[in-house]
Amino acid sequence: MAAVFWLLIICSVYVSDNGIECSETLTPYQVFKNGQTLVSANQRFVLGFFNVSSKMDHNHRMWYLGIWYKEIKPLTVVWVGNRMKSLRGSRIRLVLNSVGDLLLRDDGRTVVWVCKVAQPASRPELVLLDSGNLVIKDGDNLSDGEFVWQSFEFPTDTLLPGMKLGWDLKAGLQHVMTSWRSYEDPSNGGFVFSLKSPQSPQLLLEKNDVAVSRWGPWDGHRFSGTDAITDNPVFKSVYQFSSDEVYFTYEMLDDSILLRLVVNPMGTIQFLKWKNNAQAWVPLVTVNKDICDRFGSCGPYGICYAEDPGCRCLKGFVAKSPNDWCGMDCGDGCRRRYALNCSNGDGFVKYERQKLPDNFTVWKNLSPQECEDNCLKECFCMAYTNINIYGNGSECVVWLGDLLDIRYSIHGGDEIYVRMAHGELESIAYAKRKKEATMIASILISAILGLTVWCVVGLYIFNFRVRKRQAQLENMIYIEPAGAGEDDQDVTLFNISAISAATNNFSPDNQIGQGGFGPVYQGQFPDGQNIAVKRLSQNSYQGIQEFKNEVTLIAQLQHRNLVKLLGCCIQGEERMLIYEYMPNKSVDQFIFDEARKILLPWEKRFGILKGVAKGLNYLHYESIVRIIHRDLKASNVLLDNEMNPKISDFGLARIFENEREETTRRVIGTHGYMSPEYVMDGHYSMKSDVYSFGVLAIEIISGQKNWGFHHPDHEHNLLGHAWALWNEGRALELMDPVLEKSSDETKISRCIQVGLLCVQHRAEGRPTMSEVVSMLQDEHGTLAEPGEPGFFRVRSFGWTVPASWDLNDSVNGLTVTTLTGRL
Repeated sequence: MAAVFWLLIICSVYVSDNGIECSETLTPYQVFKNGQTLVSANQRFVLGFFNVSSKMDHNHRMWYLGIWYKEIKPLTVVWVGNRMKSLRGSRIRLVLNSVGDLLLRDDGRTVVWVCKVAQPASRPELVLLDSGNLVIKDGDNLSDGEFVWQSFEFPTDTLLPGMKLGWDLKAGLQHVMTSWRSYEDPSNGGFVFSLKSPQSPQLLLEKNDVAVSRWGPWDGHRFSGTDAITDNPVFKSVYQFSSDEVYFTYEMLDDSILLRLVVNPMGTIQFLKWKNNAQAWVPLVTVNKDICDRFGSCGPYGICYAEDPGCRCLKGFVAKSPNDWCGMDCGDGCRRRYALNCSNGDGFVKYERQKLPDNFTVWKNLSPQECEDNCLKECFCMAYTNINIYGNGSECVVWLGDLLDIRYSIHGGDEIYVRMAHGELESIAYAKRKKEATMIASILISAILGLTVWCVVGLYIFNFRVRKRQAQLENMIYIEPAGAGEDDQDVTLFNISAISAATNNFSPDNQIGQGGFGPVYQGQFPDGQNIAVKRLSQNSYQGIQEFKNEVTLIAQLQHRNLVKLLGCCIQGEERMLIYEYMPNKSVDQFIFDEARKILLPWEKRFGILKGVAKGLNYLHYESIVRIIHRDLKASNVLLDNEMNPKISDFGLARIFENEREETTRRVIGTHGYMSPEYVMDGHYSMKSDVYSFGVLAIEIISGQKNWGFHHPDHEHNLLGHAWALWNEGRALELMDPVLEKSSDETKISRCIQVGLLCVQHRAEGRPTMSEVVSMLQDEHGTLAEPGEPGFFRVRSFGWTVPASWDLNDSVNGLTVTTLTGRL
């Protein structure tokens, strides 16, 4: 896989032989020819001539003036002076004339201007600074930072620390990054990464002048909707807005680390870090990392969700073209349920954790209340917010048209107030009143029934503990664990006041996750015990059955690789599950995060694979009852403080009484992890879990998601890509680039083979989990050759829901985490 990242540098780049190093300075009339170099004082950067074709003879090669890292091989070029006009021949010269102009000449006397200064210099000097900035100084004007010209003002495809992406308003310059045309052609490519405009400070990636991705606007802390370009232990993001300039840049917190921001020929924007022991550039942060970074992928008023990829409409809106949404074509977006009436009680509804939409307008010098009032008076004002967009205090930001390019961003989002019709506001108010009335009625009924239940318990105190628990739950929820009896594990019932106190009244600051069940909170009991609380959401597409299922099943399970259920809370309409707290959260928080994945070296990942396999094997063959999990995925594998894996979330699990397939009319699971026979025909068995494990194994090894994977050379998803590499004998290219090549290559290749065996299209060809455990533990046993994987051509939004499926239970016509068919 490391070979892919060599391509991010340059393929087949050569420097002329017998190069001669000069000092870091060039003065007028000095000869600087092909084969010579300028080297920065700190010996980090080099200026010289390079070419991109080793196949031509010396006299016909295309030569470019460039800057690269001195000690890194192969060549890593960070700036090109003549990218749109190559030079040929062996007599290429760089000339600094007496007034400070910089130009190039070749054998044919072709002249290429690198720069032509606006103000002549009396004693010009060309200097390569330690930062990699090539500057022209005036010897009679030696003020720090004042240059006649500098390469940092003209970025190519790379942004080094201190380079600016934005606008120099005094000079009338825009600093943008432009990709190479290809990895062997440094001329301008199709992708341009820029700060959109001084008035609209947001980052924009365009291809041939068409928006591809967008992040922003700046909200005072970050560009709205991304947590990629934010402060971290390696670099600090800087945003500056003034009357003279508007720009984004970054500063290194450790100068010994080599880091560069690159937009490559495929349009991927990454912070690449040089790793000495691997001798390779590895991605520290990928800016456009998921399908929700595609511009406007969910259409007007549609919200993109990256965790369980898909689109949903804002509340109060419905899919404009429901049939297209069922086919996962969401470009038409959403429409209002109630038409606006500017003169009849329109209002605003608050949405949180949203990437702010495109095409905003700033109304200056308005307080938050004035912002709302003025937006309400303007009939075309569809939304407003208040953010520190210019870095000098809160400003009123409004949208005077449809809201486009929204995504849910739990860490990088902002709040926005969306205009709603009077009818929608009444509907929301009615639902709130109904919920409050239902809650009060539930409390009263629960109190009366609770007294009755306790009386029954007093009469039958001699019965088994399970009878006592069932009586306590009567008329709230009925839970009867399979196999109840003397070995039945007791489930502690917690009072809601204790859980509320432990989670600081369910404070948003305590929320650590969000799933189909509802929000998950971290808490701590008075005795210091840390807990995780899953709270069933009122609008969750999971419900009582899943809650009952999880309490029933997990109470009976005891294994070091299964999460431990401490108890539950049932009070009124509240349904909560209380678990042991896993301080490192879930596997997906590491392997899919460019900054954190480096914390999971191969031995840790291998340990996670073995632990998950053992946990599934326990469920299938060793527990009191045989259980199929049905929702194994990276986010459902939690990690304790020593990175030991524990399988969680048994809401969709089922007891399995034999080893034959069973059929369900309700197909539930997560995109990318469900086996073909389960998705298409509703058949599930232990082999369904084996398939999910295989997907998880390939994801852990590659550090990429199966659902949403893209490759420029084919339409396969991650499984198909892995299978193709395996058939071509290049399986190790699947390996996450942050994993160092070592003596474990044989083990990694074996794990890829095990993963491919598990995801085979035919269920009967997949191994059992006991066989998988044996394959992982026995490093020398012979393995079968894998066959074609299931769903290997599925690709992001291009997947089509079978026509026989009924999606009535989905959210706004689209199922995100859950697929429901033939209800």
